[in-house]
Amino acid sequence: MHTTKYSISYTIISLLSRNTRFCAWMSVSLTVLGTALADPALPETEPQTVRKAASSEKPPVPEQISVTGHLNRERARIFPGLGAVDYTIDQHQITTTPGGQNAAFNQILLRVPGVVLDSYGEVHVRGEHGGLTYRVNGVLLPEGLNGFGQELDTRIIQSVDLLTGTLPAQFGFRTAGVVDVTTKTGDSLKHNQVSLYGGSYNTFVPSVQLGGQRGKLDYFTTLSFTRNNIGIENPSDTFRAIHDVTEQEKAFSYLSWHLDEASRLTLLTSASYADFEIPNSFKTFDTNSPDYTTLYDVAGVNPHDPAMNWASLNDSQTEQNYYAVLSYQRTTDRLNLQVSPYFRYGRIDYTPDRDRDLIYQGVSEHEVNDFTTGGMQADLSYEIARHHTLRAGLLGQYTSERLDTDTLAFPVDEAGNQSANTPVRLMDNTGNWSVEAGAYIQDEYRITRSLTFNYGIRYDRFASSFDNEGQLSPRANMVWKPTRSTTLHLGYSRYFAPPSPQYVYPSTLARFVGTTNAAANTLDSATKVEKSHYVDGGILQRITPDFQITLDAYAKWAHDLTDLGQFGRAVILAPFSYRRGRVYGAEFGSSWRHGPWSLFGNFSYVKTSARDINSAQYQFDPAVLAYIRNHAIQLDHQGEFTATAGASWTTKHDMAYADFVYGYGLRSGFANLEKEPQYDVFNIGYQHSFTKVPFGHDIKVRADVVNLFDKRYQLRDGSGVGIYQAQYGQRRGTFFAVVSEF
Repeated sequence: MHTTKYSISYTIISLLSRNTRFCAWMSVSLTVLGTALADPALPETEPQTVRKAASSEKPPVPEQISVTGHLNRERARIFPGLGAVDYTIDQHQITTTPGGQNAAFNQILLRVPGVVLDSYGEVHVRGEHGGLTYRVNGVLLPEGLNGFGQELDTRIIQSVDLLTGTLPAQFGFRTAGVVDVTTKTGDSLKHNQVSLYGGSYNTFVPSVQLGGQRGKLDYFTTLSFTRNNIGIENPSDTFRAIHDVTEQEKAFSYLSWHLDEASRLTLLTSASYADFEIPNSFKTFDTNSPDYTTLYDVAGVNPHDPAMNWASLNDSQTEQNYYAVLSYQRTTDRLNLQVSPYFRYGRIDYTPDRDRDLIYQGVSEHEVNDFTTGGMQADLSYEIARHHTLRAGLLGQYTSERLDTDTLAFPVDEAGNQSANTPVRLMDNTGNWSVEAGAYIQDEYRITRSLTFNYGIRYDRFASSFDNEGQLSPRANMVWKPTRSTTLHLGYSRYFAPPSPQYVYPSTLARFVGTTNAAANTLDSATKVEKSHYVDGGILQRITPDFQITLDAYAKWAHDLTDLGQFGRAVILAPFSYRRGRVYGAEFGSSWRHGPWSLFGNFSYVKTSARDINSAQYQFDPAVLAYIRNHAIQLDHQGEFTATAGASWTTKHDMAYADFVYGYGLRSGFANLEKEPQYDVFNIGYQHSFTKVPFGHDIKVRADVVNLFDKRYQLRDGSGVGIYQAQYGQRRGTFFAVVSEF
């Protein structure tokens, strides 16, 4: 009998990657990613994910299989999707995106059904704001800060799976989806590579990939630097934003040492450093302008000095992220085990423009927010009987968070009017801690060759400086394959999703009373753990050997539904919650591959509903709170309809593609009662490989045109629950890349 993970192969064509500057730190990673071995009973044309899930029943291992391949395959059996909806993106699909390996990671995910684009590089999966778990080679990647720099570098990816729906018991905490990345290794990298990518918006991106094998050692590393003039979405509908330069540096390293034929030790390290200018919109000193904001009087500063124009604002933000994961894997005839300690540090540093921020906003605040996380993950699978595979595991981690602010604000009178033109300085240093722990056990019961029942239970605990909760969560999935071309699944999961530890205490709010930085109100309940019931059902149908479709429907009912919002010019997203929430929707995906041709088409629908904000209420206007207390609203990140489609033509030396992204528009206005306009964006590209090169190996040359018809579209207008600033999508850009192997 075969268990299945649902997947569609996509020719992924992405809008131009959001550029990033990178200060190269080397990262070392160790785990060769698992490529699943096909079940001999399944035809070679079965989708990759179907083969992977079916491989939990051990086939004999041919003698010529390398130790690396054997260990990769065994590790994949520890973490099968088993009834979850699984969309797989392989190396070919990454290559056929705009920019290829230079594409931003969010653009790769955007071509998967149920994924909606937002500002700051965010994507929303099935109507969730955040809630994604990132795993690299089967190991949990500790959660980072909610900034906007995209930490994962597409260059490190050999393949990636997005798992959604009713996840098996081994997946906990962040359950909107699991982004499971299989990294490149020295074994998978045929040759070292050096690449140069650039074009519109002064984009300049050099990078290098190095890897190989020496005896028992397998290594891979990549370094990249990015500079461009479109680091963050433009707040105006102009072609170029004002003050929007970014420089980003990224490094990643993978190291694997085979202790013997049954075990290995691996190390993953990553570092990223990014500087962003906060872009400015066009504003004038005409008090009749709809964009004009009230000017505050600052002692010694002339607000009508041309040098004080809003367009000259010089706010900036720096983001740093570092992590290391050490893994030990051992496999025997029936037992597969992986134990992984990990560590992560992240920091966001927002630097204001003192005088201009005071003139236009009445507040100038320097903010430093950092996270430190350390933890351990252990997972195993064991074949306890012919038709039963037992899986169990433990996870525990500790996080420390700090928020240090140095604020200048003006005193105000009882009516809220500025009462002095000399700002007062207010310093506040606070911190939070949290402990997350979980344990699970589950059984994959192969009832017949065509029917599998995967059931399990997990217990999670969240203890923090502001909350303490736990929950026992049952999970169950039924997967039925009535014919060789049809797979159906139905499942239920109970979820427990803790908030990030970013609670602001009442003592902090009290510090700013009577100033221009005072909170909208004094309500300050702590955000609690989101608890939800989730059901999902769907079908994967292979119409012909080349053509397949998927249909899936889902629904979620939540208590203390967690959301995120930006509540100041610093791009730091803070959690808040609704007392009750509901999300439901449906997805359609299709793919066709024949010879050099590949086509895909996806469509999704999602509807959200939430009522009564019950945490961090001080960030909202009392009128908004009162309305949402008595009325169910749609969530700001709801993109009710989305669609993507694309076609590519690939031969040994040439590749050409075209694709299309449609967005219905996110919510906006008072209590999210309005909607942004719908939009559609087209992209095209071409690549040619030169093989007869006098020195070295192949040279690849490519060109990409993003937003071919220069569509002007607005992602945000600055209104909505938890929304701070307007943002527009990227205008047309032309980019070129040269990749040389050596």
